[in-house]
Amino acid sequence: MLDMLQKGLLTGLGVAVVTREKIMAATSTLVQEGKISKEDAEKLANDLLEAGRKQWQELQEKIVSSLKGGLETMDIGSHKEIREAKERLENLEKRLALMEDRLPAVEGEATGGH
Repeated sequence: MLDMLQKGLLTGLGVAVVTREKIMAATSTLVQEGKISKEDAEKLANDLLEAGRKQWQELQEKIVSSLKGGLETMDIGSHKEIREAKERLENLEKRLALMEDRLPAVEGEATGGH
């Protein structure tokens, strides 16, 4: 009977994570209505809280997995790869600036210094 109540409460509450207060209120009502004992209510509350924690953790893992999969299909670089590419770009820009600074001197030599 406790399993049926637990499943019914989880389904009835309709959420993966339920606040402790809502669970305590629901189990307290069951005790007041004489449907379960106070000890069973405590066990049920603890079981529901643990089930909620597990469901929330599973949901988070699924979300992270989906996001990672989506990012891989979109071929977006990791933070490290983007940072490394930015560093390479900055180095290339510095090298180009140095080459551009030397360019007028090289052009002047090619025209005979005029």
